[in-house]
Amino acid sequence: MNEAGFPWYDSLLISVTVYTGAFQFVLTTLMSAGASILTIALTAFFMNSRQTFYSLTFVDEFSKMGRRKLYMMHTMTDETYAVNCTLELPEKEKQQVMFRVAILSKSYWVIGAVAGSVLGQLIPVSMDGIDFCMTALFVIIFIEQWEKADTHFPALAGIVMGLICLFVFGESRFMLPALIGVSALLVLYNSEKIRKAAKEK
Repeated sequence: MNEAGFPWYDSLLISVTVYTGAFQFVLTTLMSAGASILTIALTAFFMNSRQTFYSLTFVDEFSKMGRRKLYMMHTMTDETYAVNCTLELPEKEKQQVMFRVAILSKSYWVIGAVAGSVLGQLIPVSMDGIDFCMTALFVIIFIEQWEKADTHFPALAGIVMGLICLFVFGESRFMLPALIGVSALLVLYNSEKIRKAAKEK
């Protein structure tokens, strides 16, 4: 933001309203280029649509959290999703922990963005490559979930569908079709399981 000529309070405003790192970088470029509100809105929708699928994973938990439900959906990011997937707690305690994680993550986000805007130019150390931490985090989460899962079909479906969509749509456009495709597969898979269970009864 500083390099693009925006003051620190713009970083504060954007961090409060935009809760996704990748789009913040794109938004800075779009604002600098004078892009229209419609262009910015559509770009935000397509870049961050995966977070809708994250929230669907916890729809049962969120629906029991009353007025906190909308805040939980708004604050579902890659990081909070990864943490929530590892929680093995009683229902009420899990809801409290997820809510605290959401509040703390948002607070760290805003504080970090403003601090970065103010102090970023003063840090001489190169941070190239640090973004690989997120890849490593999800690999670890994947391995842990694989070891605990009763069936590996969802994981394998995600891998196969992701690779197919990557080949068909390309690196910059594969995420949304992959998420839609694997969600459809899992709906069919669970429907078939429910149908078989009903027949056995």
